[in-house]
Amino acid sequence: MSTGTIERIETARMVLERLRPEHGAEQLELLLDPRVSATLWVASEPLTERDVVDGLKAKVDHWERHGFGMWLLRDRETGEMVGRGGLQYTYTAGLHDVEAGWAIVPERWGRGLATELARACVEVAFDQLDLFEIVAFTLPDNIASRRVMEKTGFEYERDIVHGGLPHVLYRHRGVGRNPE
Repeated sequence: MSTGTIERIETARMVLERLRPEHGAEQLELLLDPRVSATLWVASEPLTERDVVDGLKAKVDHWERHGFGMWLLRDRETGEMVGRGGLQYTYTAGLHDVEAGWAIVPERWGRGLATELARACVEVAFDQLDLFEIVAFTLPDNIASRRVMEKTGFEYERDIVHGGLPHVLYRHRGVGRNPE
């Protein structure tokens, strides 16, 4: 991975750029796709346009407060939006952690983009942000996300309830890092 700044990172196949308000239309396209929202949205009501707009605002605010956050993912060759993902503070399972998360457009599922992004998240978390550990979680039957977590060094920790639904929590500890 080559990077000039945490706000814009290049991987082998993607450019990860800081999520900004002008990415709203692309976020709507991605997150309102029922195939994607089924893997991310745990509320009893379907995800709405207002939910996506509010979520984007929260992601932009996260960048302002913490100096890192979610990226919009673009294909390096075409510039086409292929997903969203990155690192963000989260509160789940009674703990405050930094979460690595991802959502890839369904047309690109199964091509390793989530794994490529997860590796970038791990590298940024430990090499640039100097974090001790990060987490990732998903619905128990989201086997694809679980495989991404396992391939990138996350280890299953326990079953949790998040948003009123069962989830599995994985944790990745930086190799040789001291939590003090």
